[in-house]
Amino acid sequence: MSGSKSFIAAPIGRILTADERVFFADERPWGYILFARNVFSGPQLADLVAELRELGGRPTTPIFIDQEGGRIQRLRPPLAPSYPPAEALGHLYRLHASEGQRAAWLQGRLLADDLAAYGINADCVPCLDVPVEGAHSVIGDRAFATDPQVVATLGRAMADGLVAGGALPVMKHVPGHGRGAADSHLELPHVSTPRSELSRTDFLPFKALNTLPAAMTAHILYRDIDPTRPATLSPIVIDQVIRTEIGFDGLLMSDDMSMKALKGDLYDLSSRALTAGCDVVLHCNGDMEEMRHVARAAQPLSGDAERRALAAEAVLAPPRGSQAVAALRAEYDDLMARLG
Repeated sequence: MSGSKSFIAAPIGRILTADERVFFADERPWGYILFARNVFSGPQLADLVAELRELGGRPTTPIFIDQEGGRIQRLRPPLAPSYPPAEALGHLYRLHASEGQRAAWLQGRLLADDLAAYGINADCVPCLDVPVEGAHSVIGDRAFATDPQVVATLGRAMADGLVAGGALPVMKHVPGHGRGAADSHLELPHVSTPRSELSRTDFLPFKALNTLPAAMTAHILYRDIDPTRPATLSPIVIDQVIRTEIGFDGLLMSDDMSMKALKGDLYDLSSRALTAGCDVVLHCNGDMEEMRHVARAAQPLSGDAERRALAAEAVLAPPRGSQAVAALRAEYDDLMARLG
């Protein structure tokens, strides 16, 4: 990982451009993230991932994707099976707790296997946000439940399934996106809930899973904690809440710095996020000019950020256990069929 810089980059299309090859080789992002725009066929995707990993210079270069289930699945049939949203696992848990928990583990394990077929080794799940009535639907059925304890239980099971499959899970969106009344892809949500209430509800799943290797921030402004800066840019939120109260000492990556919730120059925003305490910044839209600004702000990983990045990469390993994936998939399908 020597020399890798504190950002995650995204290619613009299905094959790397000549500019991207030079840029990625020179700027050495720590990892890469892929979207539906990068996907055409299985062989094409596997070739793209292999080239990104080669540019990363190590077999454990993280290649991220958002493959949750429901609305958020960058890989669709026939490249990967469709899965129900997290909310369906919550419904099953209410019917039979042990079966819901097992299904969440199985979904994580199967997601890891689906991604491994193309060399993708990191999935931005579980979503640990706790939605409340009246919140924007951007989270909605992506959440396991409205009960923080259920969210924590099913989130842990899904994360453990991913790790068992040799993939890196990324819990999101710390310290909680469930109360946002706006879509942070389009504007900055403000939350006025007192910190004491957030501690009792929104923060609880993240605290319960604070030993996971990686987390993604929320582009949310919590008025009672830092009235001027969203969590991604707030040293108060990152130090006092994420690192201290929640107790998370894993790799902290920003949500996408190109989302409209954040306003300003990408160099300035990226610098502020890293100074606030993010270990790496994420840039997703593939715009080369924007990426140059992000890369200029990012520095080679060092100190705690490098330690956390190494610990996250250490999760990446061959799948554990010898049980055939076909048997696991049949078990999962049987459990989910009980929802009718």
